[in-house]
Amino acid sequence: MKYVPDATADRQFESDNTVDRVGVDGLLSELDEYGVEQSLQIKEKAGDDTTVTALCVGPEKALDAVRKALQMGADKGVHVIDDAIAGSDAAATSLVLAKAIEKIGAETPVDLVVGGLASTDAGMSVVPAMLAERLGLPQVTLASVVEFQGDQVRIKRDGDTATEVIGGTMPLVLSVTDQSGEARYPSFKGIMAAKKKPLETWSLSDLGVEADQVGLAAAWTEVVDTAARPPRTAGEIVKDEDGSGATALAEFLASKKFI
Repeated sequence: MKYVPDATADRQFESDNTVDRVGVDGLLSELDEYGVEQSLQIKEKAGDDTTVTALCVGPEKALDAVRKALQMGADKGVHVIDDAIAGSDAAATSLVLAKAIEKIGAETPVDLVVGGLASTDAGMSVVPAMLAERLGLPQVTLASVVEFQGDQVRIKRDGDTATEVIGGTMPLVLSVTDQSGEARYPSFKGIMAAKKKPLETWSLSDLGVEADQVGLAAAWTEVVDTAARPPRTAGEIVKDEDGSGATALAEFLASKKFI
């Protein structure tokens, strides 16, 4: 899961053109809530011997994202925090996540790694695929419908021109879209129960990751420049005083390539 700046708030950039994740309000990425929801539905069908672990990499405030997943029904949480991670791109983020998943799996085998469609602050949609490569697992991604039977997973993926049905055998990496099912709201009981659930905090050293493997200096991509969104300008009013309004409107739409 990812802790992201609130899309309704005034999002900002740091002096190095990385997203400000400390000085702004943040929350669990809405698109990742669908991944949490599918994980909980799988647990409900599989039984109480299934454990859902909420994993998040981010600054101190990212702990709120882990707590939200615990309140929704996840069994335990893991928060990876380290100053060296700031500015990491998708490649470095996937490395940290993969190492954390391997550490979790050293205690209890991981059958399924579930993620959302994309993060609302970057929208790259590549981390699940990168995770699958790093973990050496098959991937079934961008699922709008998820079905399970034993260790078999079948998904429906909706594209622009066709719908695909893809299957795989666990363990595997799964990502789901916002069409997979509405995410539940934490109940009062869930909020109270979350306070007693285990929540671990790990650093890069706990995962065996060197600081020079992550961060802005190790990133394969960077934001070179940013500019504020220009203020809205007054719209153009087309008056139909002599019967030419329809023509003027059509010409305006054509100039903007709307028609």
